[in-house]
Amino acid sequence: MTFHFRNVYLNEVATIAGPYEKKGPLGKYFDECYTDLYCGAKSWEKAEVKILNESMKKALQKNKLKSDDIDLVISGDLLNQISSSSYAVNDLNRPFFGIYGACSTNVEGLIIGSSLISSKFIDKCLCSVSSHNMSSEKQFRNPTEYGAPKPKTATFTSTGGASAVLSSAKSSIKVESGTIGKVIDLAQTDPLDMGAVMAGAAADTIYTHLKDTGRDASYYDLIVTGDLGLYGKEILKDFMKSEYDVDLSKNYNDCGVILYDLKKQQEILAGGSGPVCSALVLYTYIVNEMKKKKLKRVLMVATGALFNPNFVFQKENILSIAHAVSLEAI
Repeated sequence: MTFHFRNVYLNEVATIAGPYEKKGPLGKYFDECYTDLYCGAKSWEKAEVKILNESMKKALQKNKLKSDDIDLVISGDLLNQISSSSYAVNDLNRPFFGIYGACSTNVEGLIIGSSLISSKFIDKCLCSVSSHNMSSEKQFRNPTEYGAPKPKTATFTSTGGASAVLSSAKSSIKVESGTIGKVIDLAQTDPLDMGAVMAGAAADTIYTHLKDTGRDASYYDLIVTGDLGLYGKEILKDFMKSEYDVDLSKNYNDCGVILYDLKKQQEILAGGSGPVCSALVLYTYIVNEMKKKKLKRVLMVATGALFNPNFVFQKENILSIAHAVSLEAI
């Protein structure tokens, strides 16, 4: 399902990143970075709440807004009951939508916010996401204390908080359209190969978007997924060519690959993941390139694996989803 938005703009954004992200190629773009995973807090979970809250307040500050100026806050994360978002938004005292789409959460929030602004139900909204390497790994994968080895297909949950203000006030970047994805089951069962799990959802959403809009992939200067990683990226390109005859070889990349230097940062393995991974790339490098008009049209496709450990232990397939937004430089 694809629909076009009327008078929705991406205003100033804010990004707070962790130590691994700081060491990556985009380190210079972040508003603030921490040098350790505790981020000055007493636990990994509290660290995630802290950096998410800081990104929210930084975004408001950069837009010269107070919390009362925002009609709605939309936020999501990976922790049980999206608890990081609930605690982070608590002191803003604004209407709140807590959302969950795993690593697709960032674009899900942008679509919801843009829909409400385009329909004139609200005028301004704050869209935020977070993830934290240790809090997420602790919840979704083997206990980190075990130091269990991982295969090269495994991705690395990114640490950070990212927030953006959407409004009807004109800016240099317009939110042009959005495509809501479907739950996809490609009979994948390996929680340490998320690229293979999510590539099918990315392919379905990209194809749906191009079909609904009547566009060719070459319409966009950049089609970017978040986050399939090194191997999922190649699976997607092959899948799009073989199943849909769509060539992504010239204008496609993946946020999980962009965020880190995979040759130097070998602990990252196949690339980044987590809700904040795509947001850290979108709100830094991509937004900067769009403001310079080096990128004029971008299709941001955020992917998510819809699973929890209990279903994996019960031998269920890992489902996936992808949502997309089309951004245009004005």
